[in-house]
Amino acid sequence: MKTLVDHLSQYAAYHRDSRNVATHFVGIPMIVLAVTALLARPQIPLGDGAAMLTPAIVVYVLSCLFYLRLSAGFGIAMTLILALFVYVGHLIGGLSTAAWLAIGIGLFVLGWVIQFVGHYYEGRKPAFVDDLVGLLIGPLFLVAETAFALGLARETRERMEAHAH
Repeated sequence: MKTLVDHLSQYAAYHRDSRNVATHFVGIPMIVLAVTALLARPQIPLGDGAAMLTPAIVVYVLSCLFYLRLSAGFGIAMTLILALFVYVGHLIGGLSTAAWLAIGIGLFVLGWVIQFVGHYYEGRKPAFVDDLVGLLIGPLFLVAETAFALGLARETRERMEAHAH
């Protein structure tokens, strides 16, 4: 199984242009929010109905398990960040059907347009074209890049950069 460094290195190889990386800091959060919003329905009552299970929660749990398997630190960060996205996604899911779909689909399409503009600058196709796991690694890459910019996870950054070249 691939390690955290393997995944980040492979993803980084597709994201060398700073303009591309910048577009990802806008597009990926839009896409993640869109997906969590669109998966906020249907809601299945649990127990006495006080809690609800949605496809967004199932995807959240599975994604967090994936991230935690790769790294405790990054996994915890992703779990907290994605929890916020799921919460906001569920707020959007509680809107009228028209508003829910307009926001969800609108964010999804706009997020991908921004992503593809970045890859135009990069001159290279998106990472997920070669490996669908890239769809999960994109948000993790942003968290890693933020940690690196803050001077955190230096060893991971060094190993990733050595592996990406």
